[in-house]
Amino acid sequence: MSKFRILYVASEINPFLETSAVADFVRKLPQAMQERGMEIRILVPRFGLINERKNRLHEVVRLSGINISVGDEEKPLVIKVASIPNAKLQVYFIDNEDYFHRKSVFVDKENNFYADNDERAIFFCKGVLETVKKLGWAPDIVHCNDWMTSLIPMYLKTTYKNDPIFQNTKSIFTIYNNAFSHQFDADLLDKVKMMDIDDSMLENLKSADFAGFIKTGAEYADAVIRAEEEGHEGLNDLVTEIEKLKKVDTIEKDDNFLDSYYNLYNELVG
Repeated sequence: MSKFRILYVASEINPFLETSAVADFVRKLPQAMQERGMEIRILVPRFGLINERKNRLHEVVRLSGINISVGDEEKPLVIKVASIPNAKLQVYFIDNEDYFHRKSVFVDKENNFYADNDERAIFFCKGVLETVKKLGWAPDIVHCNDWMTSLIPMYLKTTYKNDPIFQNTKSIFTIYNNAFSHQFDADLLDKVKMMDIDDSMLENLKSADFAGFIKTGAEYADAVIRAEEEGHEGLNDLVTEIEKLKKVDTIEKDDNFLDSYYNLYNELVG
């Protein structure tokens, strides 16, 4: 089996932040793959709950300073980095003062979903790809986890498909039980658009909700995984809908868990 490069993208990772099953998964799997000889990078948002001093985050000046467009606005991208204790893994954090300096993740103190979570996701997805370009590190696989990363498979198949860094990259999208009921504003599609993306490619996103993001991630990914966790009825229905168009795998958390992912990665890279 050849050694190759895997980029993990997620909304959270232990020990920096844990609000759902995503954090634990993205902590364990990359280390296991690194121990099998894979070269690993991990990118997550720098949500305001992450204590920079305690976790020893510091800015990577050579990677910062890009402006990311979200609709008509351009926002500066700041990249920070920290090491996971007791593991030879570094985590890169996507940061921006407007989007990520709140002391909560997706909802405010009154439990209201932030109306600009769509923009935060768009900024994050674009920021990830631009950061990897600036690193000059060509991933064989980008493993995207949860709705916040769902635009990356589409951007890889459109805007970035001819970029030398990404021209051979395959993507995996993992679906988690982190649904929300909020519906975003009608300008979502305009904000998501980039070069080589027209309205017909955004059909699934027209619902401007959780299902729209999940369907978009699944549509453009080279492999779709459903995280093994208890799903509510709505998520089960959504996965059933996706399965009509695309195979959705579930990888059981058993003794063969790591082997299953290792084999999947090797299959995809060919």
